Amino acid sequence: MHKIRRTAGNVFASLCFFGICLVSAGQGVCQDAAPPRIVNIVNFIRLSEPRDSNITEDVLYQTVVEQVRGMRKNRLGGTFLLQYDALMDPRYQKLLKNLPRDSFEIGAWWELPQPLVERAGLLWRGRYPWDWRANIGFATGYTPAEREKLADAYMHDFRRVFGYYPRSVGCWFIDAHTLNYLYARYGIVASCNCKDQYGTDGYTLWGGYWNQAYYPSKVNAYMPAQEADRQIPVPIFRMLGSDPIRQYDNGLGSERQGVTTLEPVYKHAGGDPAWVDWFFRQFVEGEPLAFAYTQAGQENSFTWKAMAKGLAYQLSLIARLRDEKQVNVETLAQSGIWFKAHFKVTPATAVVASEDLPGSDRSTVWFDSRFYRVNFLWEKGTLRIRDIHLFNENLASPYLRKKAEDNACAFFTLPFVDGYLWSAPPQIAGLRFLSTGNTVMEGGRPVVTSRVLGRLHIVWPLRGGGRLVADLDERHIRMRVEAPAPVHWFLDLTVADKVSLPFTSITSHRVACSFQGLNYGVFAVKGSFSHPGGRATLRIEPESDEVELKL
Repeated sequence: MHKIRRTAGNVFASLCFFGICLVSAGQGVCQDAAPPRIVNIVNFIRLSEPRDSNITEDVLYQTVVEQVRGMRKNRLGGTFLLQYDALMDPRYQKLLKNLPRDSFEIGAWWELPQPLVERAGLLWRGRYPWDWRANIGFATGYTPAEREKLADAYMHDFRRVFGYYPRSVGCWFIDAHTLNYLYARYGIVASCNCKDQYGTDGYTLWGGYWNQAYYPSKVNAYMPAQEADRQIPVPIFRMLGSDPIRQYDNGLGSERQGVTTLEPVYKHAGGDPAWVDWFFRQFVEGEPLAFAYTQAGQENSFTWKAMAKGLAYQLSLIARLRDEKQVNVETLAQSGIWFKAHFKVTPATAVVASEDLPGSDRSTVWFDSRFYRVNFLWEKGTLRIRDIHLFNENLASPYLRKKAEDNACAFFTLPFVDGYLWSAPPQIAGLRFLSTGNTVMEGGRPVVTSRVLGRLHIVWPLRGGGRLVADLDERHIRMRVEAPAPVHWFLDLTVADKVSLPFTSITSHRVACSFQGLNYGVFAVKGSFSHPGGRATLRIEPESDEVELKL
């Protein structure tokens, strides 16, 4: 295993931030130390697994016993989230009550099994005592009034068992009405939801605040809010530790994505020591802006046999990084309390992978703010903007006031560039950097730093001399080329054939869009838009060698 250590740049950044409090009026950020790199170990617990007769209640229970043993062996605390049927099981009650509360947290996992639904006085419509369909086993399948009854029933019995209300509630996806109710009535301080994915297990969460954490809109728990008075003041942390390079394109051209995450059951990812070393090296060395975050752990449905080797390796590595003070290991509630103390609104953050696994030259930058996300991907010496999605707190979730009628669900934000849904191999969508004669620009390895709180600075050295410089803040993307001789450069958006785009009009300084009934747009503060024809559906040309987009 390669030793993971801070770079000189990170050490310098730590020294610069130590003891300094900088407050940004736009973000409400108090940065009094080096940006922390937070690891939550979250294991959630189901009582039964109807999808496989070999996974008995005993197998599921012993999985949690082994997870506890591994965490305590490495002196690691963490969070266990209980589905209601497991909450009411005496074995889990005894096991979890014996954990020290100063390092372990017991919270709620918001999948809804038959005992909870009937406890709330509602009719069970499922095929099994736990049914994972979106209109059965999740709050989206119930009316807002029914969601409150479900919350009251769970919270009453949790308090009866443990003597207090849980402070964290997690779920693959959670609706805004439920989340706001749990905050207002029961005082929860943190939540978590699934990573971005398309179609996996019938659940689509696409275009959201990539990784890290955000304050959700009061009308859409998947959409970051822009204003403090329109947000639910409970941060939602993104789960599973997505591969920042591979997860996005996994399954490109198919109906659903595969999974490339920190989950230890996946032998090509979280179960592979080489991948885990690479993932955490990027995690501790990449520029995070406000903070870095990842979630380790595994649901017990995968069983101990499948996760044992991978989880043991991860826990040992996380413990070493903690001892070296490179990561902070916290419960989900502790991270939620820290987030709320430091951020009045959702901060700008970044996920940077400056190098890939051996045999690949790819690198990537994800930048998130409360207004948009963008992804830059370098591959084979070229650069493509793979994704831009805008956030708007006015886009209400379809499940805000109505229950889901289908056995799948979908949450989206506002697309401007979508390198996954707008692609069909071999036609890979994205904004590409071109120069005279439609020649693809080429260069070396990018350098990513943060000179100013909340802003990301990217320098890409170009082949033949010069460099492309990109500066990202919470509302703008600025790009310019600095070269010894003038360079005619521009960006072209290409997509697969027959893709339906959200663009309703393209003028020199605005691209107007519409998605799910909401109108929005992207503005060229510097530079211009056009529709050049041919393969390109959109061209962005600089003004005085510079492009500035307002999102």
